[in-house]
Amino acid sequence: MKVLTQAIHFKADSKLLDFIQKKLDKLELFYDRVIDAEVFLHVLNTSDKENKMVELKMRVPGETFMVKKTASSFEECVDLCADSMRRKLRAKNSKPKDAPSAE
Repeated sequence: MKVLTQAIHFKADSKLLDFIQKKLDKLELFYDRVIDAEVFLHVLNTSDKENKMVELKMRVPGETFMVKKTASSFEECVDLCADSMRRKLRAKNSKPKDAPSAE
């Protein structure tokens, strides 16, 4: 799957980028028609310990799913986003297809 990762106002290291790619590649097991994914990494300007935010946008035919999570590390955020997205993709995959109309 093509994954575009953007780190906002900082440079993400290759370990984090590889981690994101591996996590999102696993989502194709739940829905195999994923077109691409965009990941936005933010460091929030707060004194709170949970100051990392990840936005995950995934395009599938006919729809775009968006998930946004905040945690104390980017890896934890990506895990949370991947879990949420997995549930959305499973729901999309299990929806019955529109039955053709009998004319």
